[in-house]
Amino acid sequence: MKRNAVLIAAMGMLYLQSALADPTDYVYTPTVEKGEKEIDFKFGTVDSAPRQSMASLGLGYGANDWWFTEIYLKYTKTGGEGVKYDAFEWENKFQLTETGKYPVDVGFITEIEVPSDHDEGVELKVGPLFQTEFGKLQFNGNILFEKRFNAAVSSPTEAGYQWQVKYRWQPAFEYGLQGFGGTGPWNDWEASRDQSHKIGPAVFGKLATAHHHAIKYNAAWLFGVSDATPDNTFRLQTEYEF
Repeated sequence: MKRNAVLIAAMGMLYLQSALADPTDYVYTPTVEKGEKEIDFKFGTVDSAPRQSMASLGLGYGANDWWFTEIYLKYTKTGGEGVKYDAFEWENKFQLTETGKYPVDVGFITEIEVPSDHDEGVELKVGPLFQTEFGKLQFNGNILFEKRFNAAVSSPTEAGYQWQVKYRWQPAFEYGLQGFGGTGPWNDWEASRDQSHKIGPAVFGKLATAHHHAIKYNAAWLFGVSDATPDNTFRLQTEYEF
């Protein structure tokens, strides 16, 4: 009985630590381009013990002026183990305001993730997206809520955030800062030492290719600023738009 209790507690801690802490997470933006198609690759790694690395490959499409949909296959590697399939994810982004019409552009994101381990349940992530500009500076801020359903160990709805600021120096190279974090249950935040917060420098760019196609990239080196966050996280996203 005691052994079972320890196992359940360990699984619960694993779920709580993984919530809103995927090293491949990127900052969502609220804009949608009709007809845009993309192949999306994401990679992230954290210096935890053991080291955890994750990657995903996605295919996305701008269905109309306000809806972009994308599916991903996600993979993970822990320590010296081999790469293994981790989850299927379906992401939908909705643009709620016309770009540039108001001081702040607004969107909404929904994500459904189905892990390969059924004990982890089905994960739902939702939240509003915000973007504004001042000259060559672009600011993004998002509030996210995440919940697991039908998991072996129940967990509360978690709250998190993303933000970035970038200086649009030139299309091929922009630079700025990114931040990600989680506060624990949305209605009962954890102690500050148990929350997840990371921040660091980021680079962005878009490179034109033949036939009006393009390659977009963004990457960041993030430093943990709370006890519960790994000291270093590296994340990278590249998109081939066609």
